[in-house]
Amino acid sequence: MRVHLIGVAGTGMGQLASLLRQAGHDVSGSDVSFDPPMGPALERAGVTCVPGWREDNVPEGADLVVVGNAIRRDNVEAVRAEALGLRRASMSATLREQFLAGRRALAVCGTHGKTTTSSMCAWLLHRGGVEPGWFIGGVPKGLATGAAIGRTKRKLAIAGEPKTADDRAPFVVEGDEYDAVYWHKKPKFFDYVGVSEADVAIVTSIEHDHIDIYPTPEVYDAQFAELFERVPAGGLVVCDARDAKVRELAARHAKARVAFYALDGDDTGDVTPTWSAALAPVERGMQPFDLFGGGVFCGRVSLPVPGAHNVRNAVAALAACSEGLGLDLTDAMKALGSFEGVARRQELLGEPSGVPVYLDFAHHPTAVGETLRALRRKHAGARLWAVFEPRSATACRALHQAEYPAAFEAADRVVLAPLGRTNIPEAERLDLPRLARELGERATVAPSTDAIVTSLSADAREGDVIVLMSNGAFDGVPARLVSSLSARGGGA
Repeated sequence: MRVHLIGVAGTGMGQLASLLRQAGHDVSGSDVSFDPPMGPALERAGVTCVPGWREDNVPEGADLVVVGNAIRRDNVEAVRAEALGLRRASMSATLREQFLAGRRALAVCGTHGKTTTSSMCAWLLHRGGVEPGWFIGGVPKGLATGAAIGRTKRKLAIAGEPKTADDRAPFVVEGDEYDAVYWHKKPKFFDYVGVSEADVAIVTSIEHDHIDIYPTPEVYDAQFAELFERVPAGGLVVCDARDAKVRELAARHAKARVAFYALDGDDTGDVTPTWSAALAPVERGMQPFDLFGGGVFCGRVSLPVPGAHNVRNAVAALAACSEGLGLDLTDAMKALGSFEGVARRQELLGEPSGVPVYLDFAHHPTAVGETLRALRRKHAGARLWAVFEPRSATACRALHQAEYPAAFEAADRVVLAPLGRTNIPEAERLDLPRLARELGERATVAPSTDAIVTSLSADAREGDVIVLMSNGAFDGVPARLVSSLSARGGGA
């Protein structure tokens, strides 16, 4: 096909463009800029990149125009595609039609942990020789790319049998609840389930987010209620039993079989988890845990990425891949020992001047708290600096004002960066001075990102640990801080 993508330089759209090229299609894409790493990656994939929005970017003979969810209906290319009567689709609908059809989907959904959990699932299936496809909203370190088609061939029928045996591998997809496209303001994950009668879904958590799309918790919860209803009766839903909202919606709406998981000591209400894990003390940077299935000890797993939240992710991945897709559990447990994690999830950027500097995507208070507790567990005796940029539409608002102080409990020092969005009405904004007052003397509000780099470079001492938390570019602070600390000498 001849395919054009409007808004191609975003992570998801760029990976879709790469998949379309892998499938042999002629692909072009437009966007306002093609900065690294996505711009060079698109060029390497053979995508024709056209900067800016122009009517003539849209080929008149295009078989398909994929419109990104950041594109407005008045975008000149969107208007042009509609005027030409070209077939249009969202990213999620295209993924379903072109790459999920005829295969079993493993959709990883939930407010938190989607990228890491979907990366774990892809890694386990990949190491298990399944040759899965995957589509992940991040960069898994152990896999060549964030998206792959996987095995799509059919085996020939055995002589004398009229039917062919379907040998297409399952496809792991990160199920984002954000809206698909301007004419279909529904979660992307609706397109990722119900593809086959035996689909598997993971629901890690349900906690109000994306306030710009879902203004109330009730509206947000309704999307997950429908997700449960869309997973076919012949499928499996793997759910975190600790989350009361997940338990409630699963009980009321799930048609498929539900397998719950939890950590030892969790309050799971009236649910008895099928899968559970007991954490052991961190050893040489590894997070060991004992896995139990149906109350039976399955063995000990050593996880390279620290934190209780990552153990939860790992148990969910093991349950989905073994119980849902038939992967050998013993092999899967061993494979977790070589899982390298995901870029921007507790990613160690370096240790300049003896100061480990981590980068993390955390922005919701729950994620902030989990990240800090994980690093506190890994660096038990260190002074931990938490540098936080509120950047998402939810984080920049006062929606979670009351929850943020507890989220920073594990940090010894807290630096609050300016809000990453300037278009939030003042009455709705997260009150950073108030947050700093509630955190006490250990917290400061930085006037600028330049001030953050300057103060940390002067105040961080050898043996301290710094974690930079933002879901955006953070004005280049990560690279600038590593460079500035390196200039002091004594680190790599």
